[in-house]
Amino acid sequence: MAFEYILTRSVEFSDTDMAGIMHFSNFFRFMEATEHAFYRSLGIEVHPASGVGKVGWPRVHASCDYKHPLRFEESVDIQLLVREIRSKSLSYTFIFRTQHDGRSIEVARGSLVAVAIGMDPLNQTMKAVAIPQQIRAKLEVAPPEYFQPQTTA
Repeated sequence: MAFEYILTRSVEFSDTDMAGIMHFSNFFRFMEATEHAFYRSLGIEVHPASGVGKVGWPRVHASCDYKHPLRFEESVDIQLLVREIRSKSLSYTFIFRTQHDGRSIEVARGSLVAVAIGMDPLNQTMKAVAIPQQIRAKLEVAPPEYFQPQTTA
């Protein structure tokens, strides 16, 4: 079972504004890329074509708090932590860290809540469904100490 995943990315020119600082909206793209890499690491298809476990994951909440800028060509670690598992939803915390002067610095902290949805065959509408057991069985909630701010030398 897993509760954590870390993806390392470089800030590309297209991620930045005219000052060479990563645009705030791109933090959300990095969160989603990390979530998809986490699913793939567990053998879960991000968008299954059909069959058991075919669910969508629309976001019902997304937020990000920014502490320090990320700049063009900087490397950033995006740590995904499973914060909460409910019967039909998953909550994640994303911690963005980069290295400055040999120290790991938290530059941003984001949050996503996604709800499992399926298609109602009777009226062809989407509705919330229980998280499929084959997905639920691979996940666990991260221990509380993982959410504490850290600065390492």
